[in-house]
Amino acid sequence: MKRYPAFDPPEYVDWRPDPEIVRAYRATIAADAERQRIVADLTADTKLELYRGLLRARLHDIQLKRWVRTGVISKAWLGTGEEAATVGPVHALQRGPGKDVVAPMIRNAAACSEMGMPIGAMLRAYLATADSPSGGRDLHVGSFADGVLQPISHVGDMVPVIAGIALTFKMKREPRVALTWVGDGATKTAAAHEGTNFAAVQRIPAIFIVQNNQVALGTRLTQHHVPDSFAEWAASYGIRGATFDGNNVLDAYAATAIAAERCRRGDGPAVLIAETFRMGGHATHDEAEARDTFPATLFAQWGKRDPIGQYEEYLEEDGVSIRRISELEDEVSTAVEAAAADALASRERMPEGPAALHGVYDDLGGKIWRVTYDR
Repeated sequence: MKRYPAFDPPEYVDWRPDPEIVRAYRATIAADAERQRIVADLTADTKLELYRGLLRARLHDIQLKRWVRTGVISKAWLGTGEEAATVGPVHALQRGPGKDVVAPMIRNAAACSEMGMPIGAMLRAYLATADSPSGGRDLHVGSFADGVLQPISHVGDMVPVIAGIALTFKMKREPRVALTWVGDGATKTAAAHEGTNFAAVQRIPAIFIVQNNQVALGTRLTQHHVPDSFAEWAASYGIRGATFDGNNVLDAYAATAIAAERCRRGDGPAVLIAETFRMGGHATHDEAEARDTFPATLFAQWGKRDPIGQYEEYLEEDGVSIRRISELEDEVSTAVEAAAADALASRERMPEGPAALHGVYDDLGGKIWRVTYDR
């Protein structure tokens, strides 16, 4: 894909495929017979949809970074370098009204678009316009109609929420799955532990993805986690677990598809470990701090494993022409640019004061306000 020197991590600007890493990309999938079978059964259209999803995720973040640089917004929380850990799992679920439910962290914004939310709605959330998903109340974005719960800043707290939703699926005997992501640092919160333990005891259809991007805010994994990995995390709760390459969208897809199928047949929850790396700051305001947290060699190492660049190499080897890949990029880029322009224009429709009373549940003089949000 096109690289943007002003917005991409420097390691991505002149990205070139490393032959050894390209071989390892395929070898990762081939190492597990069940995952290999799932990937082999993917249609050409599904593989291209995964590519579109990765592009949407990256271009959404680049657009936010552009707005930060031009003063439209003050900061943004990005998932650059971690796109596959979001896009792969979501595509492995059943999407649509009455289907599976996800609860993304703010760094998993791509879950919104891949579950069906318009990119424009996601961008308007950052602008707090009247026609944003929350009516200008909150930059966190979600749409329950699309199966996306709106995240909150308390990372880890969505684990018990998703556990509760999964419990309703079990009680109603619905073959549905609830999934959320939790950061490596947030695994230390009481809510994440209690929610995971509850899910294990109740054997509910929930999937918890520990997105191990090696850092919690500015705290390195080695500073808050004694083992060198989360490989034994699931076993400590007595539930199924697996690790996948968080920079390999196909490995992420296959691992989640296996867990989801087991959930639907009543085998209980799963903990999946996504090994990835945050190619920037906690948010756009602390990029320099992020670079000081780790040695440059680590950024260089993970920079070679750009989830989009690696997948493009896979598609080419799979027979997809460079021309077709370029056409898909143009298609997605055009759509994101149009959505961004529309979002900026929507600033003419900022919420008015009385709107604060709408879309909430409260007893105001005996009247209950139940006004739903428009997109």
